[in-house]
Amino acid sequence: MTEPVIHKLFVANRGEIALRILRACREMGITYVIGYSKADKESLPVLLADEAVCIGDSLASDSYLNAGSIIQAACLCGCDAIHPGFGFLSENAEFARMVEACGLVFVGPRWQVISQMADKTKARSLMKKAGIPVIPGSEKPLEEEEALETARVIGYPVVIKACNGGGGKGMRIAVSEEEFHDAYQTARSEAVACFGDRRMYVEKYIGNPKHVEVQVAADSYGNCIHLFERDCSFQVRNQKLIEETPCAWIDEPVREQICRTAAKAALQAGYDSIGTVEFLVDDQFRFYFMEMNTRIQVEHPITEMVTGVDLVALQIRLACREKLPYTQEEICLHGSALECRINAQDPEQNLQPSAGTVRFLNLPGGKGVRVDTAMYQGMEVYPFYDPMLCKLITFSGTRDQCIQKMKTAIEEFVADGVVTNEAFHYRALEHETFRNASYSTSFATQLLQETEAGHELV
Repeated sequence: MTEPVIHKLFVANRGEIALRILRACREMGITYVIGYSKADKESLPVLLADEAVCIGDSLASDSYLNAGSIIQAACLCGCDAIHPGFGFLSENAEFARMVEACGLVFVGPRWQVISQMADKTKARSLMKKAGIPVIPGSEKPLEEEEALETARVIGYPVVIKACNGGGGKGMRIAVSEEEFHDAYQTARSEAVACFGDRRMYVEKYIGNPKHVEVQVAADSYGNCIHLFERDCSFQVRNQKLIEETPCAWIDEPVREQICRTAAKAALQAGYDSIGTVEFLVDDQFRFYFMEMNTRIQVEHPITEMVTGVDLVALQIRLACREKLPYTQEEICLHGSALECRINAQDPEQNLQPSAGTVRFLNLPGGKGVRVDTAMYQGMEVYPFYDPMLCKLITFSGTRDQCIQKMKTAIEEFVADGVVTNEAFHYRALEHETFRNASYSTSFATQLLQETEAGHELV
């Protein structure tokens, strides 16, 4: 079979990730088209694109989630491929299948792999067969009565999850049988609203774990490498806010074991792109497979900083069925990197989203500072999409230096006209629990509660 060649790429996303893909295309000599919603007509990716085409109205359901409109636009523009970015349709197996059926390249893994890993119960079963540790729980979708019985068997607390979920949506914790009904119904309603899928499963809830994920890359010829791990434990309502690499809490033997396990998981799945294997790690350093994200991650820049690998360019090359250009021995970990997601959210109001016009903008800079954003002065911030506006990334030789560099970057960041969460990040970076890397997935929520109350977290 002739290997596909991408001459013209359709970017089916918005904001900083759309801009990141456009930059990779420019460096690779690939022409690109940005598909945008009516709300994003004046966005930076649209203004900078070689070509731009409107794919629908402002609501995501009418544009960035409209598979037919996206594929039609890509074909009419003469594109060879579609890059879905993250979120929206990036992990939608049916969309990937439609792209392939129309003779286009989907920049990501094969649709069969997406389907297999998107169904959390199928993914758990696959990993279990490979001898990869998984959290105790159900092996198939369950109706409420079956789920309740499973919860009784594995013991409370339990977490109820959408089979086809992600990003913390369609997920609720029940600490007792009395809470189970409301938690199940709420999680299922959210799963239907976000993913159009009512199937749910149950697994044991591991209290206050570390959320550690491993970046992997695999080609179509059975080669697979890992690019080390990221600590993504600083999150509120299962939404990540700060990520760092390496995870300072684990030692080298655990790092090697968890990274090797992630590569094994990718091979077991028949993976052929870049992706992320996510684990929960308990206080005894035992780790459990949680899920696999079959796309580029929001936090990919920190891995790029410590490895020197351009993950977006690599993703495009793998979609063209090129062989991995690296062996595992060639991937080295240098220094420390940190990412803070600057969101249009108010930390004094439970991180409620905000909107407005960016009247004045100042972005930080300097050695070891990277800013991934599509913000500009005069830009309208709308309530239609995810509130992330900007990613501040710092890199240095040590973790302490990296944290200090991030504090300086936050001090320089100004976005007048819209409420953002950078002060919340700054407070976290100064806290001893963060400084000593012992924070778990519950820490950010505790800090937020103290921030709202106007008290110091102890």
